[in-house]
Amino acid sequence: MEIKPIKNDADYRAALQEVEALMLAAPDTAEGEKLDVLVTLIEAYEAKHFPMELPDPVEAIKFEMERKSLSVKDLEPMIGKSNRVYEILNYKRSLTLNMIWRLHEGLGIPAESLIKPSAKLPT
Repeated sequence: MEIKPIKNDADYRAALQEVEALMLAAPDTAEGEKLDVLVTLIEAYEAKHFPMELPDPVEAIKFEMERKSLSVKDLEPMIGKSNRVYEILNYKRSLTLNMIWRLHEGLGIPAESLIKPSAKLPT
């Protein structure tokens, strides 16, 4: 098993091709272990060279609402009364720490995304 660091785009593409060839490898085999190592290397390369920016907190909430078919009423236990939910969704009010925690626990939104300051909130 010859595995080397991914240093450039050519190495990255070659690693992706190798992973594609190993996708059906069984766990606990030499091929399965090679697949695990290559995927780890690819993830590290992508994190460094193709970082993903966290979404706006309100957009993350709206995305989860749409994905889970939630209404404003469904967010009340996490944010507060409906007027407070609308203030948050319309960028009139910032999330509090308690709201962030409850949204993270209730909807599974990453806390890192919820604590990010929204550029759309008034200063």
